[in-house]
Amino acid sequence: MTDEERKIIVRINKYAETVLKDIDPQKTRTGFQIQQLMPIIKDIAGELGISVEDMFIKYMDLQTEFKAEEDKKFKEDMMDINIDLK
Repeated sequence: MTDEERKIIVRINKYAETVLKDIDPQKTRTGFQIQQLMPIIKDIAGELGISVEDMFIKYMDLQTEFKAEEDKKFKEDMMDINIDLK
């Protein structure tokens, strides 16, 4: 993930923390959650000069990569303190 991509995903995630703070993601339709993120996705798409659809796909890809990096770091941190997470 490039620095620019990291900035994008961090920006979207910060926005999500604000607009989705009062919902239970397990009990809230995914479509509703996506709808709440559309303003920031549209803003970033405009800034990058790409379609909203392309930005949404980019967001999904970046979010997957970001979560995988977080999971890897968490497991490495736990291994450092001798906790087995198999």
